[in-house]
Parts: sequence; structure tokens; C-alpha cells
Amino acid sequence: MKTIRVLLLMLLVAALSGCGYNAIQKQDEAVKAQWSEVLNQYQRRADLVPNLVNTVKGYAAHEDKVFTEVTEARSQVGRIQINADDAQSLAKFQAAQGQLGSALSRLMSVSENYPNLKADGLFQNLQAQLEGTENRITVARNRYIQAVQQYNTMIRTFPNNLTAKMFGYQPKPNFSVENEQAISTAPTVDFGTNAPPAQSQPAPAPAASAH
Repeated sequence: MKTIRVLLLMLLVAALSGCGYNAIQKQDEAVKAQWSEVLNQYQRRADLVPNLVNTVKGYAAHEDKVFTEVTEARSQVGRIQINADDAQSLAKFQAAQGQLGSALSRLMSVSENYPNLKADGLFQNLQAQLEGTENRITVARNRYIQAVQQYNTMIRTFPNNLTAKMFGYQPKPNFSVENEQAISTAPTVDFGTNAPPAQSQPAPAPAASAH
């Protein structure tokens, strides 16, 4: 009897392997790894926000609306409890990150009205870091999208779909089509060349330089 049970177990393992169980496991782990990288890059961007806001404030202290938008958008991102396997949760995360990205773009555009700010070495360094981070976000999101698509295709394809159904594997939600298109090119954060002419206004004296 014991020998029969062992043989049945071996047959079951072989059958599951043939139906893609191991492949589903590997692809599921690949999706999780790519999602972790997405979160890592978004956190990298969020970490830049306080220094960016404080640096711009040193030259443009009266731009209260822009500072408030950035701060509130960053706070909203931090409050979201994200579950990438839940479509509604992913959509909220996606929307919040989009709002933060837009707010940051408006913050960076403020520099057009303040030549001294644009020439500030710390601001230039933070601007370069933000641009690099946006590029990393683009890469990470695209890789995550591809990983999810591969996973979803795998568990919907016969005979893998039988294994997926047996063990409760469900299709994973993905970033929306609209945002997939939007991230094909990283947002431009350098407004120093082709930006529209800034409104004429006197630039206030910069705060005492700490560098």
C-alpha cells in the first residue's frame, strides 16, 4: 500500500510538472520581483520630494500652491495600502503616483522664473536625480507590465489553466492601457531649453546659500 501511495505521488508530481505548475511558480515569483522594483523606484522619487521643495522654497517662497500640491500628493502616495493583486488597489496607487508626477513637473517648471534657482548647484543635482529616477520608473513599470502579461497568458493557456484553477491562481491586474502609453517616454524634468518664455517678473533675492 505504501508503495502504491509513493507511485501515485510521483505520478501526481509528474503530471503537475507537465501542466506547468513549476513554470507558474517561477513566473509568479518574477512578477513579485518586478513589483518590488516598481515600488523601490517610486520610493526613490518620493524621497527626493522634501529636498526639492526646500531648495525651490529658498528662491521662490511665495509659490505656496505648488508646494502644497507636491506635499499633499506625496502624502497621498504614502497613505495608500497597496495590494498589486487587487485591481482597485492598483488603480488607486496608479492614480496617486500620477498626481505626484504631475505635481513634481509643475514644481520643476517654477525654475523658469528664477534664474538664480536654475543656476543653483544643489537644484541642478536634484533635478538630475529626479530625471534619472523617472527613467528608472519607466523601465521598472514596463518590465512589470511584461511580467504580468506573461503570467496571465501562462495561466490561461491549456494545460496550465487546469493547474492554475486547481491551485487558485488568478489573473493579475495590470497598469491601465492609458498609463502604459504614458510611460513609454519618461517625463521631461529639464525645462531649461524649449520651455515657453517665462512671465516677466523680478526674481527675489536668494536665501543665504548653505553650500
